[in-house]
Amino acid sequence: MTENAQQQPPAPNTELPTQYAPADVEGPLYERWVERGYFEADAKSEKPAYTIVIPPPNVTGSLHLGHAFQHTLMDALTRRKRMQGYESLWLPGMDHAGIATQNKVEQQLAEEGKSRHDLGREEFVERVWRWKEEYGGKILGQMRRLGDGVDWSRERFTMDEGLSQAVQTIFKRLYDDELIYRAERIINWCPRCLTAISDIEVEYQEDDGELVSIKYGEGDETLVVATTRAETMLGDTAVAVHPDDERYKHLVGKRIKLPLTDRSIPVVADTHVDPEFGTGAVKVTPAHDPNDFAIGQRHGLESITVMDERAVITAHGPFQGLDRFEARASIVAALRSQGRIVSEKRPYVHSVGHCSRCKTTIEPRLSMQWWVKVAPLAKAAGDAVRDGRVKIHPEDMSKRYFDWVDNMHDWCISRQLWWGHRIPVWYGPDGEVVCVGPDEEPPTGEGWRQDTDVLDTWFSSGLWPFSTLGWPEQTEDLRKFYSTDVLLTGHDIIFFWVARMMMFGLYAMDGEVPFRTIALTGLVRDERGKKMSKSFGNVVDPLDWMDKYGSDAVRFTLAKGANPGTDVPIGEDWVQASRNFANKIWNATRFALMNGATVEGPLPDPSEMTATDRWILSRLNKTVAEVDAFYDDFQFAKLADALYHFAWDEVFDWYVELSKTTFQAGGEPAKVSGRVLGEVLDVTLKLLHPVVPFVTETLWTTLTGGESIVIAEWPTAVFVPGADAPGGFRDTAAEKEIETLQSVITEVRRFRADQGLQPGQRVPARLTLDGTALAPHEAAIRQLLRLQPEGEGFSATATLPVAGATVALDLSGTIDVAAERKRLAKDLAAAEKEKAQASAKLGNEAFLAKAPDNVVEKIRGRLAKADEDIARIRTQLDRLPQQ
Repeated sequence: MTENAQQQPPAPNTELPTQYAPADVEGPLYERWVERGYFEADAKSEKPAYTIVIPPPNVTGSLHLGHAFQHTLMDALTRRKRMQGYESLWLPGMDHAGIATQNKVEQQLAEEGKSRHDLGREEFVERVWRWKEEYGGKILGQMRRLGDGVDWSRERFTMDEGLSQAVQTIFKRLYDDELIYRAERIINWCPRCLTAISDIEVEYQEDDGELVSIKYGEGDETLVVATTRAETMLGDTAVAVHPDDERYKHLVGKRIKLPLTDRSIPVVADTHVDPEFGTGAVKVTPAHDPNDFAIGQRHGLESITVMDERAVITAHGPFQGLDRFEARASIVAALRSQGRIVSEKRPYVHSVGHCSRCKTTIEPRLSMQWWVKVAPLAKAAGDAVRDGRVKIHPEDMSKRYFDWVDNMHDWCISRQLWWGHRIPVWYGPDGEVVCVGPDEEPPTGEGWRQDTDVLDTWFSSGLWPFSTLGWPEQTEDLRKFYSTDVLLTGHDIIFFWVARMMMFGLYAMDGEVPFRTIALTGLVRDERGKKMSKSFGNVVDPLDWMDKYGSDAVRFTLAKGANPGTDVPIGEDWVQASRNFANKIWNATRFALMNGATVEGPLPDPSEMTATDRWILSRLNKTVAEVDAFYDDFQFAKLADALYHFAWDEVFDWYVELSKTTFQAGGEPAKVSGRVLGEVLDVTLKLLHPVVPFVTETLWTTLTGGESIVIAEWPTAVFVPGADAPGGFRDTAAEKEIETLQSVITEVRRFRADQGLQPGQRVPARLTLDGTALAPHEAAIRQLLRLQPEGEGFSATATLPVAGATVALDLSGTIDVAAERKRLAKDLAAAEKEKAQASAKLGNEAFLAKAPDNVVEKIRGRLAKADEDIARIRTQLDRLPQQ
């Protein structure tokens, strides 16, 4: 924390406005927090460290619900730890997003009638930096809107000087350790972006294609193969069959004619082939399919590239110069004219990879690229979880992690872009290859040139947990805040980002793990559980909801849906409900302040408190323990639900309402309850603060006069003089007493509703509470139930025995008994008719034999509901006054 944090804030307001207006509060509050340095961590502090590094959003991006969801949870974790006395660091930053950012600038150039080649590499990169300064980082301002408590003084960018040094350092070390190499392999190629892309940048969708079966060979030596990419046959160098497939054993080792070419290709036996699929024979195109490439490697087959970088056919012949899709149609037509087409299926729906940036169909392509040899790195990443140094939460996600790291293929790290970390390798005129570290001078002289490729964006983001703290230098930040405590991220990138940070962190930091816990979240979906997509028209801009309902409402809604590892449905109605919750907190605190709620002085002795006071303090301590346990287990939905029900139901709906008679009576009991209410609100606001920071800051500083709830002490337990216990004050007798009181009030309210009485309608009543613990609560019971004294002429028309007490009501004159009997009789007849119909169907054996199980279950449910309705209506009729 900076020196600014020690300055005293202005004197708090003594009153609250009648309504909470988030738009007036949130912006100024956030800027005050930042100015006072509340979120700045001190590496020299003797406090224990707690560190989270933010998954860096793309510099091109803006805040979407997925960001808002994860940021809310990370902010809650770091805010709580700060309040618990930790030196809490939540480190922000952005990813340079190689392909996405380069595309943005190339689109700008296209509007000017230029391409990057018109500018040249150096000028183009300068242009990208200018774009980044002018347009990039929009999301950082949006993070402020959400309330992210990040340390802006430590903001990093994957292309800044320090992180660039880290990238060059680890590349050099990996290269020297022979864990980076250059080789020709199959990669995902985007013919539009003109670069290799990672697996995570490939989006698969079901496309309408074609499945064409083609006859290869002549005479008795023929095979039929099926393909969805007929154009690749120009690069076939074999046909493969399973070694145990009797149908083709006589052809293995022989050569057959490849149609439309003057080449013959061998028939090879390979266990990769599934003899049960299709004809049991597959065409092998090593330069254009990863499985075929593996078969080619095993059998020493030639790899023939038949398309250029733009997916235009390069093979000599009539198809040269055609786009791959044009060539597909032309090749099938040519095969058809030669009688080689055995069958054609259109449409043939199958999964096809597309570039996530431009939606172009990906082309598997043989290409010379740089690779990381992952085997030893992946083993270390797996061992760190297996031996318990890193915990994955929820634990059942560990299997997915092991499935990935235990079967990881070498990683292609080169990209054919200009924006990014350029590969630090130079080539000499006589075939020399020199890898240059950050403190070394590159070779000079005629004929030396640097590799033109840049590194995959995931390479630099894989260093994020330690490069952002100053590595490779041994900085104070690195010593204090590494290993980080929690990586909170979506389960969808466990393979691509999480595993790579594990590999690089363990390698660079000599076996020290990059984070101690991996907390995996689900994905945000719409209220029907459907994936959010522009094509579905269900994408929501969280800023719109923040403008309408406030940031706290959005945050609380997201937290309430955050069950570990499972997807999060969200709808606007839920955000509106969370806004109502914020309003409820506001209004209840206003009431408390108006009635003398205070945090001044010690809590009174329990003997001076009402049972209601003792009950709420006991329930408060239980809630504190629950919330702490849920935080430690990353159960955000459960902790939000616990806080919601404690605050709304127990504090505002029960304690405040039950205490109104005490406050109205005034005197010493009112002062005691005012102190208890102040304590309850103080602790409740602190418990709520990490999730809903804005409204709680405003209310807490007004209630307590404290500087800021951000730096307030996290509640552990409430202790009462003369009644200390290890876990704080608990009073099971008071809890039981108030539960009994609640049951009486709930039962009478239900009866009133059944009789059609308006909530505010007053009814004469006689309460018999002698010999029960409810006697001291008569005033509260009458106030909450709108029961007036019995008076002269009182005649009980309904008597309710509840929890040892008796509530006798005189409903004469309050309802039209005849009309009510008529209405209930009509409802009873409808319920009995429903029961008869459902019983008849369930008694029909023929119907039961044919009806689906779900239909039968639905009818059973109707029967059960009808029985419940009949019982309820008959009870209401019995309770009506006799005429």
